[in-house]
Amino acid sequence: MQINAAVLRAADAPYTIESLDLADPGPGEVLVKIAGTGMCHTDMLGRIPGDLVTKPVVLGHEGSGLVEAVGPGVTGLAVGDHVVMSFDSCGTCDNCRSAQPGACPEMTALNMLAIPLDGRPRATTGDGEAVHTRWFGQSSFASHALGTVRNVVPVSRDVPIEQLGPLGCGVQTGAASVLISLGVRAGDSIAIFGAGAVGLAAVMAARVAGAAVIVAVDLHESRLDLAREFGATHVLNGADDDIAGQIRAISGGEGVQYSFDSTAVPEVVSTAVASLRTTGVCGLVGVGAAEYRLDANLLLMGRTVKGIIEGDAVPHTFIPKMIELWRQDRFPFDRLITTYPLDQINQAEADTTSGKVVKPVLIP
Repeated sequence: MQINAAVLRAADAPYTIESLDLADPGPGEVLVKIAGTGMCHTDMLGRIPGDLVTKPVVLGHEGSGLVEAVGPGVTGLAVGDHVVMSFDSCGTCDNCRSAQPGACPEMTALNMLAIPLDGRPRATTGDGEAVHTRWFGQSSFASHALGTVRNVVPVSRDVPIEQLGPLGCGVQTGAASVLISLGVRAGDSIAIFGAGAVGLAAVMAARVAGAAVIVAVDLHESRLDLAREFGATHVLNGADDDIAGQIRAISGGEGVQYSFDSTAVPEVVSTAVASLRTTGVCGLVGVGAAEYRLDANLLLMGRTVKGIIEGDAVPHTFIPKMIELWRQDRFPFDRLITTYPLDQINQAEADTTSGKVVKPVLIP
């Protein structure tokens, strides 16, 4: 079928809206008509020079929409279902079978390369040029996308489907990192570094968990204002001096039990670890840093640094939970969203890079 898609042809090129021929869904695949798709920081990996993301490519990995067709062998999904598209996983490895699909050994191959494992192109231009369309098992910067039964999550029909895409990655990562991976409980303390979509979702989740101290750190005062509204008990501008010392003071001198970094800025990560009390845990979800340098003495005293992928969530169970929290007015993720037509994707990218908006959602 013919679709419209935002194609990235080079790391330093603008997106171009192009007409592509998309294959019919194959075994285990699902065709989704996209109602909205979030732009996530991970999509910026396509901007890194080199061969990590092969071009030309359709990015986008926070799609939501309606099922238009299913391939052979698909069960649990039907034409007309409302769905959120999340990350892909193999479903057969030990980690997938133990409810840790984010740690699937095939995570990179299935999500980061945008190339089908069988090597068969799913999309081509009118003159037969292959365009890669398996970014996070979906490539949803488009009018339609192919997903799999592993990463297409059915949701209720009575919620605004065009707004749900960010639940598939960024919002899920922030919320599940707090609620599942770190396991924040009532009365705990946490410092959250970076108040973008991931960090603000973490703030919301910390409030849901009943954390007594929730410190948000960011460089943008407008985002710190949002953090206050979403449940932060304290906010700090990251440009201030001695952030770790301020956090220790806020938490009674010992430091917080948990810290969470979504920035991947090495200096910020060091501060996040230094903000912990002994036995504290720092969760890292940021993408892009080559290395971190940490004070070994902090770790020897019992602190833990933990890498987290997609919040250690199982999308098929966690996405519906976030929707239910939203229904209860306890998880207002929709307030993070600014919508753009798909053909304004370059403006959306500029606005999110500058910090003007928190979570762009593109509407085909």
